[in-house]
Amino acid sequence: RGVEPDVISFNAAISACEKGSQWERALSLLEDMQSRGLKPDVISYNAAMSACKRSAQWERALSLLDEMQARGLEPNVISFNAAISACKNAGRSERARSLLEEIPRRGLKPDVISFNTFISACEKGTQPEDALSVLDEMKLSGLEPDVISYNSAISACEKVGRWQEALALLDEMHARGPEPDVISFSAAISACEKAGRWEH
Repeated sequence: RGVEPDVISFNAAISACEKGSQWERALSLLEDMQSRGLKPDVISYNAAMSACKRSAQWERALSLLDEMQARGLEPNVISFNAAISACKNAGRSERARSLLEEIPRRGLKPDVISFNTFISACEKGTQPEDALSVLDEMKLSGLEPDVISYNSAISACEKVGRWQEALALLDEMHARGPEPDVISFSAAISACEKAGRWEH
């Protein structure tokens, strides 16, 4: 039609690919931008990394994070959250941890999503110590854990039968908020069941 797509057009298309879990198409569009002489911005890279995270393409997500920095673009918290999530979905909790630690080194402040994504990675990797440690870090940083934070930490304890920590987290939710939900109670009950602590 004689109208040339601009960066905003490409970003919208890449974002649509993200929502449709079309990571290969998202990367193809990113390359197409550059072949047309357009410069991808932080939004372009964030959308492409988010497309990769949905398909657990953690190596490609980290490659995009490196590429945007090589091009002189400064990643923001959303960039790191997408990379952490890609690592989480691929079961790469150690790599997710190093990315979480890198955020403040860049002069950025991790948000609730940053912490929740890593705690969820610990849940998948049955690493309750790391989940509890990061939950404490979250509180020390001035952020209030939400239901997702606590549920992921309780589930991490549940998977290895650490019923005492699971019940302590449930008590903490009652004491300081947020209100436990069905998932909170189910995970705590399951932790007691695995440990043979039916009376609790």
